[in-house]
Amino acid sequence: MTKKRKRQEDFQKVKLKVGKKKPKLENATDTTFKTKAIQIPEQLKEDGVLPTQNRKLNIKDLLSQMHHYSPGVKHNALLGLKELLSQYPFVIDAHLSSIISEVAAVFTDKDSSVRGAAVHLLQFLASKIRAEQIAPFFPLVSAHLSSAMTHISEGIQEDSLKVLDVLLEAYPALLTDRSIILLKNFVELISHQQLSKRLKSRDKLSWMLSVNPNRRVTSQQWRLNVLTRLKKFLQAVVDGSSDTEDEGLQEQKDNSHSVRNPICVSWKLHANNQQHIQLFESGGLRPKINSSFRLRSLTNVMDSAEKGLSSAENLKNFIEIIIPLLIECWIEASPAQSAPILGNLLESESQQLMQQVLSIIHLLWKLTKRHDETYKMELWLRMNYLVDFKHHFMRHFPYSLQDTVKHKKKDLCKRNCMKSSNNVDHLLLNLTLCDIMVSLASTSTLQTDSGWLDMIRKFVTDTLQDGSKLNSKQVNRLLGVTWRLMQIQQNKVATEPLIKAVYTLYQQRNLLFPVRTLLLKFFSRVYQKEDLRTQRIRSRSKVLSRWLAGLPQQLALLGLRNPELSNQLIDIIHSAASRSNKELLQSLQATAARIYDPLEGTLVLLPAEAQRRLVQLVYFLPCLPASLLACLSRCCIMGRMSSDLAATLIGILHMRSSFAGWKCQVQDNSVNDVDYFSFLFSTLIGFSREELTSLQGIRGKPHISQTQLSPIRLYLTDLDQFLHHWAVTEVICHSLSTIPSQSQCFDILQTGICKYLVGLVVIPDSTAGSVLCAINKLLDQACIVSENLHRFLASCCYSLLYFLLTMDREDAEHLQKRDMLWRSCISALALLPRLLRLMLQSLQVSRICREELPVVAQLLRLLMQHGQLRSHMITNEFLVQQIIKDIMTLKSGEVQEQWLTDLHYCFNIYLASHPQTPGPINTVY
Repeated sequence: MTKKRKRQEDFQKVKLKVGKKKPKLENATDTTFKTKAIQIPEQLKEDGVLPTQNRKLNIKDLLSQMHHYSPGVKHNALLGLKELLSQYPFVIDAHLSSIISEVAAVFTDKDSSVRGAAVHLLQFLASKIRAEQIAPFFPLVSAHLSSAMTHISEGIQEDSLKVLDVLLEAYPALLTDRSIILLKNFVELISHQQLSKRLKSRDKLSWMLSVNPNRRVTSQQWRLNVLTRLKKFLQAVVDGSSDTEDEGLQEQKDNSHSVRNPICVSWKLHANNQQHIQLFESGGLRPKINSSFRLRSLTNVMDSAEKGLSSAENLKNFIEIIIPLLIECWIEASPAQSAPILGNLLESESQQLMQQVLSIIHLLWKLTKRHDETYKMELWLRMNYLVDFKHHFMRHFPYSLQDTVKHKKKDLCKRNCMKSSNNVDHLLLNLTLCDIMVSLASTSTLQTDSGWLDMIRKFVTDTLQDGSKLNSKQVNRLLGVTWRLMQIQQNKVATEPLIKAVYTLYQQRNLLFPVRTLLLKFFSRVYQKEDLRTQRIRSRSKVLSRWLAGLPQQLALLGLRNPELSNQLIDIIHSAASRSNKELLQSLQATAARIYDPLEGTLVLLPAEAQRRLVQLVYFLPCLPASLLACLSRCCIMGRMSSDLAATLIGILHMRSSFAGWKCQVQDNSVNDVDYFSFLFSTLIGFSREELTSLQGIRGKPHISQTQLSPIRLYLTDLDQFLHHWAVTEVICHSLSTIPSQSQCFDILQTGICKYLVGLVVIPDSTAGSVLCAINKLLDQACIVSENLHRFLASCCYSLLYFLLTMDREDAEHLQKRDMLWRSCISALALLPRLLRLMLQSLQVSRICREELPVVAQLLRLLMQHGQLRSHMITNEFLVQQIIKDIMTLKSGEVQEQWLTDLHYCFNIYLASHPQTPGPINTVY
């Protein structure tokens, strides 16, 4: 067999026949398979524990996407988080730690859209999370913020300021806890370190402003943005400090050279009785904040970095770094040294930058005053920075937009447009500079600083006298500078023009309430300071005296239009009146009739607390004429001030009268005796003569209680009016009882009753009860009661008793009068036997209708049962027996009713048998 044939045998081709299937290969793969349906209903359900947003993603899914490499995925995750947390706020509390950590981590993300979404989400979270909730996680947030502020990317630095804005707005106290680190970050945002040639030997680094041309904004705009945030941050530090002071009118120390050193206390020595601590209570209404005794707080055991700016060393170090940088910023923004030309005009950004520079320095100055050794700190600031401040800040003072714009060759319309487009407060800019500079001056350096102090004094005086509308912030800073100038130079020649300028502003009409309040506080402080100084040297300011004299008239004109301002005026008037200021007391005397007018006066219009202060002012009035006493009497009885306050007023008038029992002689003619008795009688009556006259025409129920056996009809007062009148009556009776000569006092009261009340047909029930109460208080054995008064009181007693016995049991308002009126009537009948006899003689039952007979019978029964009247009723047994016979005569031939049976029983028990033992003191009717 040939070789070709053998090769064909090895690789023989299988021939397939038509219609036959292809045989399977030995290594063929079986591709057949079977399928079955799988049921997964539980996996298709939404997670019931973790809610989802519109994309069916829960909080865990969204937080996991925050680590994705794609900026779009992270951006969508942040948007989804905001959507989810808006719909389900409770998720925040459950996953707060994860949310805060993931959101803070993207502060330094490379994509700007991701950072922008993170800022929006942080702003949303700040409105939902309280400070105490986020406090445990805030160090992490602050660390990411510091990383963003110091990042190499300009975009991340710019967005870090937006994060800072959110945190400063929502959590200022938490953010200021890491003040040292953040302050260094602020410095690095606008400057860089450079080895100084001058300090090369000491191996110290100095800072200088940096310029980055890669930023989207100019270098000046970038510094403005950073300094604006730095100012907000320092403001938060100042606000979070323990000692709070008024920004403008802060208390200046009388002795600037005094050094306050804290007392170091070793608690171990103190516990072992080896060291004693002596404490002194600070007097006054408010304790002194700057006490020489200091308890060591926990901050003393911290290192300097943890103390922050509360450490004097840290504050000095930061001032040494930031002040040179701020001066460089000022030089770039300030006008040129030469005469202003078109190219040296201040743009809006430049003026805003100057304002931020001064505001930061002002806040740093405020922080220096929070330390104990304030005087040493002020000396250090003056020694290091006064020369630079005078050279750079005061060179073009004062700064104004008008001075720079007037050289521009444009019409007035364009100039006004430029003014309106600028949002910088130029007056506040100048006032902040003044505040900084005057804090560096003192009485000892007055001659050295006289040049620039005169510039500031002239600017302040011109601004106050300008008459332009000032807001409260400007006025506050303006008055602070004025006060400091007055403290530096305390002679009258220098202070009087400043006070006059402030008074010119005070005289303007339609001042805003905060502005008016600041001016009042300023004048009050000046007056108190002057009053302390003039105890030795009496040299009062004429302007201040004129201001004080005008306060009572302002109070009378103000009325109820501004109660808060009225309270401030009252406090100042009270303070000056207590110091016996002659000008104010004269003005107060002239205006008293308007202030204490019972209809439209300030006293009846203001709230209760202000009324109390006005009532106290009555004590200081030089004279109390009859017309003023009449107004005060009407104020007491009209019910427009409380009965307690009316009692206070009556007590003050009693102390001013000659009956107060002073050992020393009181002021001559302060209260005339006749006028004082007229006041007491008018207040006791409770109604004016005109009101009593108008009551005589009232007839019938429900206002009148009338009986046929008494000529007096009772006018039924409202319960509130009755209770008020009764409370005042008790005070009047007490004042009358303290007068030494009771018989003469009774004669005066008797004369007044007979002159003004006897003969009236209608009398108020409160008046009748008050008259009986006063008679009971003053009556003694030496008093002689006239017949007219006897008959008048007898008629009042029967009218009151008839009213009490016929009172509707369901009338809750009048039921509360019952006990008071009953006691007055019974006491009067017990004290005056003649009064009881006259009342029994008036009970002529033949003149009354049959419906009144049960009332008369009940009255007789109650009088017989009362222990205090038992003896008097026995004396008048014949009259009582005759009245009972007359009643029996009228009821003869009729069935005897129960009330008549009770009357016979009481007569037989109490009078017919003449019992010797006294009965009960009171009888319930």
